[in-house]
Amino acid sequence: MADIESGGGSRGRKVNIDLNLVPFIDLMSVLITFLLISAVWVQINMIQMGTSFFAQKDPNEPPPVPPPNADIVLKIDVKQAGYVLTFGRQVISLPNSGANFDDVGLTEQLLKAKQMYPEKVDAALAVADELPYERMIYSMDVILKAGFPKISLATGNP
Repeated sequence: MADIESGGGSRGRKVNIDLNLVPFIDLMSVLITFLLISAVWVQINMIQMGTSFFAQKDPNEPPPVPPPNADIVLKIDVKQAGYVLTFGRQVISLPNSGANFDDVGLTEQLLKAKQMYPEKVDAALAVADELPYERMIYSMDVILKAGFPKISLATGNP
C-alpha cells in the first residue's frame, strides 16, 4: 500500500490518501502473462524443421546412414497454379484444371518415379503459404501412398 500524508493547506486539515496497489499489480501480472503466451503463437504459420532428417542430432552419436538414392532429389512444390514435381533433373509441371489440383497426375508421376528407383524412400514437399492446410496433408497422403514414407517439409514459398 502507498500512503500520502501531507500537512493541510490553509484550512489546517491533514490529507491522508491510501492507494491500493494490489489491483494494479494483479492487472500487470495478467498483462505480462498474456503477452508472453500470445508472443509464442504469433509465428504459428512457420514450421522450423532445422536442417534435414539426415542431420546429426547428438555429437556422440554416429551420423545416420542416408536412405538409398538420397542424392536423387524428389521434390513436390504445391503452388496456386498446380504441382511442380522435380525428380533428379526432370521438372514436371501438373497445372490445375480450374480450381482442382491434378492429384491423379501427381500419383501417376510418383508411381513412375518409384518404378525407376524402387529403393528410394525419401521426398521433399514445399507448399505455398496461401494454400490451405488440407492441401498439404492431402499431398503428404499421396506421397505416402506412392511409396515414399520419409517426407521432409521445405520451408518458405516454393
